[in-house]
Amino acid sequence: MAKDKAHDPAFDITFFESVLRREPDYVEVVEILGGLYTKQGRIADGLWMDRKLVKLQPRNATAHYNLACSLALSRRRADALRSLRQAVHLGYKDFDWMQQDPDLEELKNHPDFLALLQQLKPQS
Repeated sequence: MAKDKAHDPAFDITFFESVLRREPDYVEVVEILGGLYTKQGRIADGLWMDRKLVKLQPRNATAHYNLACSLALSRRRADALRSLRQAVHLGYKDFDWMQQDPDLEELKNHPDFLALLQQLKPQS
């Protein structure tokens, strides 16, 4: 039985890497590769893509959030918190996801992370 290429991460990575070689500033491809690398456990490569995305779109709150996730996965707490603060400053508001995001596990008990959550917590 043939392997389903549409759900083969190695195939997807190879494909998007070839696109990125031709178009190094293709924002959507940089974003996709960042996610694919991270899902495959290639944290350093995911971090590289997230940094590139922030350079390409410095005002993109989600790009900064994804960078914070990669930095947290790399156990770079201070840098992750700085990126997370920037994401919130730029408009990131997903309190529920930030609270449960497994990529941010490294930060969950840090006072600065808890303060950010408090800042985003919906008022009842």
